[in-house]
Amino acid sequence: MMTQKSKNRAIPDGFMTVGELAKKMGVTVRTLQHYDKEGLLTPSAESEGGFRLYSYKDMVRLNQILSMKYLGFSLSDIKGKLTNIDTPQDMERALADHAEDLRAKIKVWSQALEAIEILKKEVVQMQTVNFQKYAAIIVNLQMDNEFYGMVKHMDSEFIDRMGEKYTQTQAKDIVDKTKELLNTAIRYKEEGVDPASEKAQALVKEFWERTLEVMDGDIDKLMQMAHKAEQEGYLPEIQVKANEFINPALTIYFTKQGGIK
Repeated sequence: MMTQKSKNRAIPDGFMTVGELAKKMGVTVRTLQHYDKEGLLTPSAESEGGFRLYSYKDMVRLNQILSMKYLGFSLSDIKGKLTNIDTPQDMERALADHAEDLRAKIKVWSQALEAIEILKKEVVQMQTVNFQKYAAIIVNLQMDNEFYGMVKHMDSEFIDRMGEKYTQTQAKDIVDKTKELLNTAIRYKEEGVDPASEKAQALVKEFWERTLEVMDGDIDKLMQMAHKAEQEGYLPEIQVKANEFINPALTIYFTKQGGIK
């Protein structure tokens, strides 16, 4: 059996065991073993007793790895970039690319955090555990849909039907087009456009036809939802402002059509 003294003699000067390196650098032995397995940091030598030994040069490389990892680089990125960075320009490009990746991730995480805060408020207001509606709210938040708050007031059957009828991409297209129509209605109102004018009627015709398509022609359900939203005051501001123009324009449109169809 090798004593600690004989073990130390078996380790040449300038080298250290995996345990010693781990202790010096504040990492675990398991981490160093993983880096070795991934080809990131392979021990430079082996002692007579079979101990895998690291040099101070290895310790410098480990410091580089840990620094890059702190900056958010993945191990695969580090493995590729560390071995290919030879000039300051190489390093600048690597950092610039990574900074762009981090900005994109920060944007996603910021949106997720905002969604969490909004959902917390919605959960309190709903006073019930309904994962189906939670999921629908989150999807609408991802789409930047200002109508997300209406989801909690919809019945589960309607939410299911919408989920079956439209993919998330299709739903986003519908949301974007609806916002476009509402913003146009708001602009027409501000510009003093006559609700009976040709362009106003073209706008509400498209708005009504799109609404019927989304509702599968279920006018009764539409009226119930619209009435409830108005009575309980949970319509988003964009809809409230647009309705100041859309409602009188729709009244004229229905009159010309001979009623709601």
